[in-house]
Amino acid sequence: MKTEMDRRRFIALLGAAITAARAVRAQQKAMPVIGLLGPGSTNPPGPAPAARRQALSEAGYVENQSVAIEYRWAEGRYDQLSALAADLVDRNVDVIAAFTTPAALAAKRATSTIPIVFVIGEDPVESGLVASFPRPGGNLTGFGRLNVELLPKRLELLSELVPQARVIALLVNPTNSNTKRTIQDLREAAGTKGVQLRVLEASTESEIDAAFASLAQLEAGALIVGADVAFSSRRQQLFRLAAWFGVPVIYDGRGYAEGGGLIRYGTSVTDTYRQFGIYIGKILNGAKPADLPVQQPTKFELVVNLKTAKALGLTVPPAILARADEVIE
Repeated sequence: MKTEMDRRRFIALLGAAITAARAVRAQQKAMPVIGLLGPGSTNPPGPAPAARRQALSEAGYVENQSVAIEYRWAEGRYDQLSALAADLVDRNVDVIAAFTTPAALAAKRATSTIPIVFVIGEDPVESGLVASFPRPGGNLTGFGRLNVELLPKRLELLSELVPQARVIALLVNPTNSNTKRTIQDLREAAGTKGVQLRVLEASTESEIDAAFASLAQLEAGALIVGADVAFSSRRQQLFRLAAWFGVPVIYDGRGYAEGGGLIRYGTSVTDTYRQFGIYIGKILNGAKPADLPVQQPTKFELVVNLKTAKALGLTVPPAILARADEVIE
């Protein structure tokens, strides 16, 4: 009899312990999930991923330890962004990190409740992402990198580097939503500088080949490569073509100059993505996107590759070298 009573008591205690354990687990917060959405490739080059990871780590979030990350890359196919954004929403991620305006707009269309932090190259107010910089409103906030606004400065640097060039070409991706604005702004800047602008459109490997082949016919003495994943994912092709046709080229990303491109001018990717990671960490810790003002970059970098300049037979003016944040020998 006593044995039967002990058995029942044991079963009751065990049941109570299991119930308590389940209650504790229910109260514990599951590992948060970040959804990364972008038009680029699975392994984007450059310092941005490391800067983002470092900032998240400082906020207490380490991938696969205290936070999970769902990656959704469109591999250059902008038309896939809406479906990828919808998939992240279906998976109920805690925050969406969107790279480029098309990705941010796709995420905004997909959800009005999940927080979205973006890094884009344009004005987010003009793009329709937020109401204003100090008070973004809704579920979005982030950073504008000013890629389009910096184009006139790239034209100025290129003209200073190759003063004899009276015709300068611009390479753009026609499927990018920013292309029209890019062309318009750069045409105005070219008119001010007294140079002719020739626009070349390309989004595939063969189209890029054809664009470079047309430079001589256009009598273009230099080239500006627009900011686009179609180009950043084909850097080595761009470098080979620039060397083959002997054309000076200016780019937007630091990785171009580090990889063999002639010159780069743009925002500090490391600084931008570090701040980006800080914002994601704040949101995971409970902050609301509407309370985090949209920020613009304050640090800009000029990087010159002297090895590439020498191969092109160019002498970089001392004034440019004096302003450079880094000179690659």
